[in-house]
Amino acid sequence: MLGMTRLILLLGDQLSAGISSLAEADPAEDVVLMAEVAEEAGYVPHHKKKLAFVFSAMRHFAEALRAEGWQLRYTRLDDPANSGSLAGEIERARDAIAPGEILCTEPGEWRLREALAAVPGMRLLPDTRFLIDPAGFRAWAQGRRGLRMEYFYRDMRRRTGLLMDGNDPAGGEWNYDQENRGTLPAGVVPPTLPAFEPDAITREVLALVARRFPDNFGALEPFALAVTRAEAEAARDHFLTHALPRFGDYQDAMRQGAPVLFHAHLALYLNAGLLDPLDLCRRAEAEWRAGRVPLNAAEGFIRQILGWREYVRGIYWLHMPRYAHANALEAHRPLPDFYWTAETDMACMRDAVEQTRTHAYAHHIQRLMVTGNFALLAGIDPYLVHIWYMAVYADAYEWVEMPNTIGMALFADGGIMGSKPYAASGAYIDRMSDYCANCRYQVKRKAGPDACPFNYLYWNFIARHRERFARNPRMGPIVRNFDRMDAARKAEIAEDAGRFLDALVPAGAHWTG
Repeated sequence: MLGMTRLILLLGDQLSAGISSLAEADPAEDVVLMAEVAEEAGYVPHHKKKLAFVFSAMRHFAEALRAEGWQLRYTRLDDPANSGSLAGEIERARDAIAPGEILCTEPGEWRLREALAAVPGMRLLPDTRFLIDPAGFRAWAQGRRGLRMEYFYRDMRRRTGLLMDGNDPAGGEWNYDQENRGTLPAGVVPPTLPAFEPDAITREVLALVARRFPDNFGALEPFALAVTRAEAEAARDHFLTHALPRFGDYQDAMRQGAPVLFHAHLALYLNAGLLDPLDLCRRAEAEWRAGRVPLNAAEGFIRQILGWREYVRGIYWLHMPRYAHANALEAHRPLPDFYWTAETDMACMRDAVEQTRTHAYAHHIQRLMVTGNFALLAGIDPYLVHIWYMAVYADAYEWVEMPNTIGMALFADGGIMGSKPYAASGAYIDRMSDYCANCRYQVKRKAGPDACPFNYLYWNFIARHRERFARNPRMGPIVRNFDRMDAARKAEIAEDAGRFLDALVPAGAHWTG
């Protein structure tokens, strides 16, 4: 006979004390199950730092639950009895305690939700940490010709009251993006990130990851990430005080050797559950209302969370599972090996991959306009690019990463998320960074072996998709510019692009799809 005890499954990105599964449970009667399993650690070749962060944060959260009186079953990755899968650990727990019911807050990934929904006795609960649920987003999307983030964002501002003065947006404008595109002056020094010294739990995890995942991408140490709620809150407060005041001005800027600039570097804590999104937005708003940060900074930051973060989750659940293999531009080129090795003469790509290897982090413009832009122009298979982003960034979970990669960066969804592809030549990178000054290629050159590859790849991309983009209101003028080129210039573009693309070495050992 089944008992009254319930089993509460907590996943590695559900490290929130107020999460719905714990809110419905009774510490005196129910048992929490947390498990580090090979299946989840290895379904993509995760960055070593990402693995260490998740495992350490899980173990610290488990200790906090025990201190609050919760009964806990915690399976470590190196436990000899570890079955290697969540389903196996659920069965081991079922055999041990015969629970009357199993509760879990709904996972953030389609494949895992489908797997857990099939577990006998499982009841999945809504993830109330988000500000709109999938049903609410579906209702918002119903009947709309286009699902543009800007209109969703405005509705979310009205719904939450964030940056609102009555019925009107604070300052009279909904969006201050035009004020958020400054290049970084040479004399501006960004703040340093707070560093958190690994304790005994984290050091044990670092040894585990070094032992079990020696060939995974990325540097494991130095490791200075926050792994507890208190540390994540300290990182949050540091950002609000030292970086948010200038975040708005320079959020699109890039500088070689400066991976974070004025960005928050908080997404990994937010996506794992150590920070609350609404609380974070309210704190940013409070900084503006207190006069400590300008409106374009507060609005730009809040838009990233209230707008993009909620929007991409809505897109994910609205269009899965078919979204994962969207490939509207029919891009099938293998992922180049330099996405893993950083061995390329392109300074921007080299720096973005090197810092990703070191920090498991790159800010959104590097992801969109450097690594993403190159993949778009080169016609790299979007699923392989998606797997790379999932693997290398500590903040990457499928619900947030997949739409940003497949939809926003690669236009593989055919325009669900954006009205035009985010394609750019070397001129954009030169304007927004200092990469080009230290590059083997010359950004001012348009053709030949010394020209910036982004220049001829951009026009080759336009040529490949001329018929599609000629009908696009925002891309039509660019297509007409291409059409005005003479035959010799078009042949030169095709020759340069073909030479460069044919010389790319495909990634093989790391991931083949």
